[in-house]
Amino acid sequence: MLLLAGLGLSAQERTYSFTIEEAVNFAIDSSYTTINSRRDIARALKQKWETTATGLPQIDGAVDYQNQLKQPVTPLPAEIIGGEPGTFVPVVFGVKQQMSLTATLRQLIFDGSYLVALEAASTFLDYSQNFNEKTMLEVRKGVINAYGGVLVAQENVSILERNLNTLADNLEETRITYENGFAEEEDVEQLQVTYLQVENELNNGKRYLSIARQMFNLALGIPVEADVIFEDDLNSLAIDNVSLQLIDTTLDFENNVDYKIARNLNEQRALELKLEKSRALPTLSGFVNYGTQAFDNDFIFFDTETRWYQSSILGVSMNIPIFSSLQRSARTQQAKIAYEQAKTSFRETVQQIELELNTARSDYRYAIENYQISKQNLDLAERIEKKNQIKFREGIASSFELRQAQTQLYTAQREYIESMFELIKGKAELETILNTPDFRNTQLD
Repeated sequence: MLLLAGLGLSAQERTYSFTIEEAVNFAIDSSYTTINSRRDIARALKQKWETTATGLPQIDGAVDYQNQLKQPVTPLPAEIIGGEPGTFVPVVFGVKQQMSLTATLRQLIFDGSYLVALEAASTFLDYSQNFNEKTMLEVRKGVINAYGGVLVAQENVSILERNLNTLADNLEETRITYENGFAEEEDVEQLQVTYLQVENELNNGKRYLSIARQMFNLALGIPVEADVIFEDDLNSLAIDNVSLQLIDTTLDFENNVDYKIARNLNEQRALELKLEKSRALPTLSGFVNYGTQAFDNDFIFFDTETRWYQSSILGVSMNIPIFSSLQRSARTQQAKIAYEQAKTSFRETVQQIELELNTARSDYRYAIENYQISKQNLDLAERIEKKNQIKFREGIASSFELRQAQTQLYTAQREYIESMFELIKGKAELETILNTPDFRNTQLD
């Protein structure tokens, strides 16, 4: 028991370590969403076989036992046995107990709806596989965003800690200068206001970092309290995600998973129309039956000397639809309307994909440009803040001017790390639409 408890504790305290690509691969294999998506495919395979088996031979067996506690009596004219005419004699026909064993083989010979059902089962399996591909793409995008979100939160905390340490030194130095009569009280108060604001942002940033880590763990399918080491850093990740060639990549609709899913739905509506039309066709099935039975007034069915009587039947059945008071026609028309709606929705999906692609390209290009500009703005803000620090110490600049420079720096820092995050997100979104990871050949467990 102590050994098992130790193993359980060890499993809970396991430390994970991921690059962003390793995190994506781990989530594709182990996240809650992808696990259930693979189960959907397994279920679709079983449904396909269930449909296929409907047209294959079916064998049923039956065992019947009857014990007539009160046997029915049939009156017969008494004159049959020499009695007086007009009178009746009660007669019991049959025996009190009987048992029969029967086996029946049934085979569907022709059914138009069965043929359509086979096509529909294949289409549904194709739909499940495409939906699994979409799930993996969405999981990949979600993990990339979650990974980037943790790095942004870490960088934010790191920047705020550095800013707070710098402010603490400035505040202490200014307070001493004020106590010696070389600075005004407002200078101390201005720095105190900035210090308290940054301290509050730092506390909130630490709380958000904890939540971001838990969100990342949930996306990967690992315990939310598990410790994870993030091997990539935000700066290098942002640089790696700058890819102008990706913007010019041509979309192949056959690779877009939303296009394939919309086509599957269109095919399903077409098969539903075909199914309704097939209901007007005759159905043909055959069967062969073999049975044996025994009967007696006593329960002797397990005795070796009991005599069993054999029987067998071969038959064919045809069902021909003749008139349904236009019910079949109404159902066919409904299916036809649904099919036309599906074709319209399919054309709309194509246009939506085009719009999403153009939007993703535009957003990604803007993210690259904004990242480059934010980096330049951060360099400028750092130089401005540094100059104001020197001026403030020399008494040339006021505390208000220093606070403005610091606020400008903090804004530039925040915009810079946000631009890196938007860059990572923008590339992941564009890759999802283009399906550049291409999960079509991913092996399923």
